Parts: sequence; C-alpha cells; structure tokens
Amino acid sequence: MQHWQPAYVGVGSNLDGPRERVLQAFDALAFIPDSRLWARSPLYRTAPQGRTDQPQFVNAVAGLLTQLDASAFHRELQQLQRQLGREPAAQRWGPRVIDLDLLVFGAEQLATAELTVPHPRMAERAFVLYPLADIAAFLEVPGLGQVSQLLQRLPEQGVRRLD
Repeated sequence: MQHWQPAYVGVGSNLDGPRERVLQAFDALAFIPDSRLWARSPLYRTAPQGRTDQPQFVNAVAGLLTQLDASAFHRELQQLQRQLGREPAAQRWGPRVIDLDLLVFGAEQLATAELTVPHPRMAERAFVLYPLADIAAFLEVPGLGQVSQLLQRLPEQGVRRLD
C-alpha cells in the first residue's frame, strides 16, 4: 500500500485573467490521480521577479496529499499546465498564463535534471512564502527551515493579499 505524502504547489498567473486562471488551476489540481487537494491559500497580487516589464502576478499555494512519487506528481503538474494553456516559455521569468511549481514534497530532497525539491528559490520568494504560510506556517522545509521563520527573514517584496 502506498503512503500519502504532502505536496505543496505554487500557483501563479499574470496573463488572460490571472485571478480566474489561478482559481481554475486550484479546481484542476483536485483531479490529479491518487491525490487529494486539501488546502487552498488566499490569493496574492505580486510584482514580477526578474523581468519587471510585465503585468503583476496573482499567486497562491495549494496543499495536496498524494500517493504518487515526486517525479510522477511533477509530470502530472506539467501535463496540467499544458491543459490549462501554458506554452513553452519564450524567456525565463517571462509572462505566463499559468505556472505550477512543486515547492515541497514530503521530507524529500531531490536534485535531478527534471526536478529539484524543495524548490531551489522558494526561500527567497515572498510570493511563495506568504501563501504557503497561510496554509502551513509550521511546515519544516527540508534543508531550509520552518516556513514562518523563512518568511520573517524576507522583505515583503510588494506582496498584497487579495479580498
């Protein structure tokens, strides 16, 4: 029998109705095979990182439990992105219809050509840590520390909660 693993997924969009795109992604995440969506963070309006000449993002985090392994779960996320309209990125940190990033997968620490968990830049990103703290403030991110403590170390970076 497979064990259930917690998985946290960053969700973001800054094109074609970003708020609606993030909500649509939450709904779609509930249908990943052998997985259960158990938490949806509030939505946040955030400034773009890297390339600043693009619209602001709407970001959130989803909490799931899954019986898939990290690689299979990641493949499901990639397939879901394509189904939700994501095209291959023309440039790094550019605008996107939808972005699904596997942030944390249980206590796993992986670094392969396809996947790195925990997400390598999550501790530097307020747009990830604010919504993650809303659903899992005391989560221990393997190799990085507790979410609430990681968030305290960051400037707020223009992150604003919606509604």
